Amino acid sequence: MVKIGIIIGSTRPGRNSEAVAQWVYDNARQRSDAQFELVDLKDFNLPMLDEAMPAAMQQYANDHTKKWAQTIAKYDGFVFVTPEYNHSITGALKNALDFINAEWNNKAAGFVGFGSAGGVRAVEHLRGIASELQIAHVRNQVALSLFTDFENFSAFKPAEHHKESLTGMLDQLVAWSGAMRTLR
Repeated sequence: MVKIGIIIGSTRPGRNSEAVAQWVYDNARQRSDAQFELVDLKDFNLPMLDEAMPAAMQQYANDHTKKWAQTIAKYDGFVFVTPEYNHSITGALKNALDFINAEWNNKAAGFVGFGSAGGVRAVEHLRGIASELQIAHVRNQVALSLFTDFENFSAFKPAEHHKESLTGMLDQLVAWSGAMRTLR
């Protein structure tokens, strides 16, 4: 069975990402075709990239990098939950992606974005980064609006139709995660 990490892509105090990721997890764990786990960037306390060697060389010197690499290595695929900050992803998520390299390769990803425009611009940036890291990303995505899916921009109350989008994305992600295993 494939193992999917649901990555909470923000470390900001008062963040909405945690509630969105929990919604993804609560829906995903009802499936019987994959195992899902939450991966909170906040738990890793990664500083700004502090490895002297490029990540592609896999010569990690710091314990926090080794812990992050071991965590990511155990997954076959990922759901990236990302808010949109200034038309892009968070600095914390970009930093976490840059810390390692081979641990991302030949895996699959799906995206759940949120923001004033549904997080679509952040997801577009994330797709480019994922491609460079050799992460195959599925077409279907979930786009949540701060105006209609959050009460007072903070209490997450997704519209019911988003479950269908989430299911479609997860269907693709589970299939692709299994297929990408053959490349590793």
